[in-house]
Amino acid sequence: ILARGTEESRDRMNIVYFDLESQKLFEEVGGRDPGKLLLACGVTWSTARNDFAVYWEKDAPALIAELKAADRVIGFNIVSFDYEVLKPYAPNENFRAFRSTDMLQDIFRALGFRLSLDSIAKATLGATKTADGIKSVEWFRNGELDKVAEYCKADVDITRRVYEFGRDNGYVHYYSKLGSKLKVAVNWK
Repeated sequence: ILARGTEESRDRMNIVYFDLESQKLFEEVGGRDPGKLLLACGVTWSTARNDFAVYWEKDAPALIAELKAADRVIGFNIVSFDYEVLKPYAPNENFRAFRSTDMLQDIFRALGFRLSLDSIAKATLGATKTADGIKSVEWFRNGELDKVAEYCKADVDITRRVYEFGRDNGYVHYYSKLGSKLKVAVNWK
């Protein structure tokens, strides 16, 4: 029998990496309530499927079902943002009960301040995000849904790669305000 934390058992778990893009920006909804932003596109990458899945607003129930069924959901700021955007689509769902690793929360607990996924990816992987949420909203409004989906897929891929680096090495890198490359310990085993 394998312990749940071993590499072999991890290989059999369905780990779902997740990100979403919204239809609106905070300044358009009168404050910082993610529940008013509306789902534009959600993307998952599942270890069981070994591929991406793209969900649009009409697919929100299927997206939520995949997240709920996962052995673990991994993302960046998913608890305070992504799950809150999804809440109006499943008001009776307890998203906090989902088995989740929110990389931003873990890093904030370790450092006492927030870092962007882009800054961590740049320092850890030498990779940068392909755009930002503001550009994604613009693409959505212009009907350029393929660009929204590709951007969201790229974010999920960077999230997965940063997580795997941290899991395998016990730390990720970030840059200080003065530009020094530093490490923050993570426990993502």
